Amino acid sequence: MTLFEELKWRGLIKDITSPELEEKLNKGGITFYIGTDPTADSMHIGHLSSFLISKRLKDAGHNPILLVGGGTGLIGDPKATSERDMKTKEEVLKNYESLKRQAEKLFGFEVVNNLDWYENINVVDFLRDYGKYFTINYMLDKDIIRRRLESGISYTEFSYMILQALDFLHLHKTRGVDMQVAGSDQWGNITAGVDLIKKATGDTTYAFTMPLVTDSHGVKFGKSEGNALWLDKNKTSSYELYQFLVNVEDSMVIDYLKIYTFLTREEIEKYEEINKNEPHLRIAHKKLAEEIITFLHGHEEYEKAVHISDALFKGNIKELSLEEITDASKNMDSYTQVEDLDLVNLLVNSSIVSSKREAREFISNNSISINGEKVNDLEFIVKKENALYNKFTIIRKGKKKYYVIKHD
Repeated sequence: MTLFEELKWRGLIKDITSPELEEKLNKGGITFYIGTDPTADSMHIGHLSSFLISKRLKDAGHNPILLVGGGTGLIGDPKATSERDMKTKEEVLKNYESLKRQAEKLFGFEVVNNLDWYENINVVDFLRDYGKYFTINYMLDKDIIRRRLESGISYTEFSYMILQALDFLHLHKTRGVDMQVAGSDQWGNITAGVDLIKKATGDTTYAFTMPLVTDSHGVKFGKSEGNALWLDKNKTSSYELYQFLVNVEDSMVIDYLKIYTFLTREEIEKYEEINKNEPHLRIAHKKLAEEIITFLHGHEEYEKAVHISDALFKGNIKELSLEEITDASKNMDSYTQVEDLDLVNLLVNSSIVSSKREAREFISNNSISINGEKVNDLEFIVKKENALYNKFTIIRKGKKKYYVIKHD
């Protein structure tokens, strides 16, 4: 299977600018770039597919450059719905430094900043040297711009397309970059770059886009969707990532294995068969979690995530370290308890149950556990002195639902 065929099989190619690109990808030796703006201080799992495809291309003999847009980040890539909130220069610079460190650590790619060349261009030169190549009709024809016309788009965001095209031209001239890779929502911007290079230099360059990674409902993984899973483990712990991945939809897990792992086709087809016949075992899901977490944070972090999950499943809460309980409790409903309190009132006050009658029923039916131990005493007092590490009381209702009581 050629590189192009493998990328198609993995669902990593949506649109290409030229049929010639297939042969060039298979041949190797292209210097290409992929970009992201520093809108946050960490990349998220929506970015990961893009950078993993860069690694695939690098392993096949191509040369990647990562552009973190310290300049374009000050402008903001147009969204389909509304104007972006403009970030301060200080925030963009801080985010740039964080993303640069993260990218270099995870992928080992060379990182460049487009602010380095924007700073040397004044507004008159920008309009004369680059703006003259773009007609208003051409820019209005781009999908993202058309979608914003009714609600309105500022000239600032309208100009973003020219800046991204300028990036491609600059890297082509100075670094021999002949290809750009991006998510499918960037098609209008990257084709603008291909067109600008052709008009300004006469050279032919290439680009292709990847489908955006979504769930089965078409909701993409990203910060703007409110469901970001950060690559920085201090923002999204390995346990949180593990829980998300082992619970992805059965219908999507094989697609994610193709996109997010370097497993071979034969290996993935084996997991596809297992998932089809025994989806309840979550074998494919666990492999997905293992591959992603190990790549991002190392095998020890993966084992820690599994340990937390097993402890919660079996109710062995006391086996967990303070750090593990802190990670495990991040997604639990929480309640802060200041003074010692009887369990019935605590369950009601923390909204674990809706009434004292319901609280008594759960307790009497052995459906309430405190720090891994069943409690059926209606007079039981929850005390800070009995809390795990003097900080947390973990309440389990039924078989799966956990709550954390935080003691002041």
